[in-house]
Amino acid sequence: MRARRGYRRSEPGLGDFTTRPRVIAISAIAVVIGALSALIALGLLRLIGLFMNLFFYHRVNTTVVSLANERLGLMVIIIPAIGGLVIGLMARYGSERIRGHGIPEAIEAILIGGSRVEPRVAILKPLSSALSIGTGGPFGAEGPIIMTGGAFGSIVAQFIHLSSVERKTLLVAGAAGGMSATFGTPLAAVLLSVELLLFEWKPRSLLPVALASTTAAFLRHYLLGSPPLFPVPPHPSFIGPVGLLGCVLIGLSAGALSAALTTAVYASEDAFGKLPIHWMWWPAIGGCVVGLGGFIFPDGLGVGYSTIGALLNGSATTHVLLGVLFIKSVMWAVSLGSGTSGGVLAPLLMIGGALGGIEAGILPAEGAGFWPLVSMAAILGGTMRSPLTGVVFMLELTHDGGSLLPLLLAVMVAYGFTVLTLRRSILTEKISRHGHHLTREYSVDPLETIFVREVMRTDIVTLPGGMPLEELAMVHTTNLSGQEQRLFPVVGDDRSLIGIISRSQLLSLVERDRDALPTRTVANVVHGNPVVASVDETLRAVVYRMAERNVTRLPVIERAEPRRLAGIVSLTDLLQARTRDLESEHRRERGLRTSALMSRRRAPDPQPPERSRNRP
Repeated sequence: MRARRGYRRSEPGLGDFTTRPRVIAISAIAVVIGALSALIALGLLRLIGLFMNLFFYHRVNTTVVSLANERLGLMVIIIPAIGGLVIGLMARYGSERIRGHGIPEAIEAILIGGSRVEPRVAILKPLSSALSIGTGGPFGAEGPIIMTGGAFGSIVAQFIHLSSVERKTLLVAGAAGGMSATFGTPLAAVLLSVELLLFEWKPRSLLPVALASTTAAFLRHYLLGSPPLFPVPPHPSFIGPVGLLGCVLIGLSAGALSAALTTAVYASEDAFGKLPIHWMWWPAIGGCVVGLGGFIFPDGLGVGYSTIGALLNGSATTHVLLGVLFIKSVMWAVSLGSGTSGGVLAPLLMIGGALGGIEAGILPAEGAGFWPLVSMAAILGGTMRSPLTGVVFMLELTHDGGSLLPLLLAVMVAYGFTVLTLRRSILTEKISRHGHHLTREYSVDPLETIFVREVMRTDIVTLPGGMPLEELAMVHTTNLSGQEQRLFPVVGDDRSLIGIISRSQLLSLVERDRDALPTRTVANVVHGNPVVASVDETLRAVVYRMAERNVTRLPVIERAEPRRLAGIVSLTDLLQARTRDLESEHRRERGLRTSALMSRRRAPDPQPPERSRNRP
């Protein structure tokens, strides 16, 4: 049966995805890592609670508590400094990789370290983070648990014979499992992995990471319970045009605040870098600033989950709103710039919620805590440049599905603001300062959509395999030396590919072995098993093959007739294909014209097509 006119058969061997059955084994390992991450998350939270109770309330208890009610007086200034001093010592004599808020360190391990994390980091990171937060540090547990979960995922992977890509998948699976277990946000953990850590959107990594996150969220029900971390009163599902304009205002202000916070953190780091002392002492100095801020505004100490809850319930006072927006922001920026250990999500939620609480006074009333909720998501998406994570994270934290549209609008406005005003986010700026660069834009490689047949050259010079070298030297040497073509296919009488020889090899052979020329043919001196490309392969596959075999030109064959020569493809041809993509991105033109539409409307077909075809 003949194929319908206008359709081609799909190319053999090509499909939407390149995932292989090995993903099943990697997914099974990821499930185990997800379960392990849930236990690690529980242990970290208990360790934070233990340090909090020991330092501020002088009791043995592992429950995370609010530090807003501490009654230590001036001693509150000393405790964070002690914690910072111990962390500085741990970083200098243990591992410098415990400094920072976790996510940039995980990214660096993936991009630079082959997804290998040292076992001591898996021990020192949660310990230093728990000590930092437990002594009043204005951080959350999410960054440390992401780094710790990732470290344990990497360690498990290093005990197995895996590739670097597979180790990366299991590292991220541990990170996603830790975040999912800590906050009860399995989908947001997967989105964070895609937007920040995986640097790809492929089933080979998405499936294991999603299964690890699901496993951790399932176990959280038994370890920590399953209610939303921050329940909120119900909000209207439709807020009208004035409310949407309010979301735009929230997004713009959150984007501006995100840029200010990012600038403040690295301005603080630069200021510490100018001090004439070793960086080991910086966290202690940052701890003094935290302690002073905590003495003035105790709500700024610790993870601040109770303050976030008050913001979302609309019960936070103006004193709390202003204190979080100004004092907490300074405490967080200075301590993070000092190189101590702690996360960024919880502080960003608090600061964003305070901004929304202040703006609620001039925006339409949409229910208690509505504008703090929208502002939290906006500042999260704007500061971390992870908009989908910001939206879904707040939905899963609150179970408030009715606020989806306002969240999406505000987050995207904040995201667009920071993308246009800041070169890097608060996460990637740290990586850049370590001398590395990464891009956060994902797209389909244009070389994956172009076939070899579209760019190969067919007007090429071929050499008959039976031609004597002496004849070739007499007739073609001058012509070959002036040829732009650098690779010559050698073919038989039926144009079947016998082998290849480069122009330089051919000229060298003719000059060096003149005495042997009469007795040898071209077929005697060619490379008889060349690396080839097929007409129906994508250019991406050809690029990989060139890199693997260290060649820049390949003869092209027909897949149906594997020895039949079709042409040559070179690196220059691949660059021209890339140029085509660049032209489509930058060239602007009008696709439709009004005159063309009007002329078609005035000139209808006078007869139906079928009747016209039947006329002689």
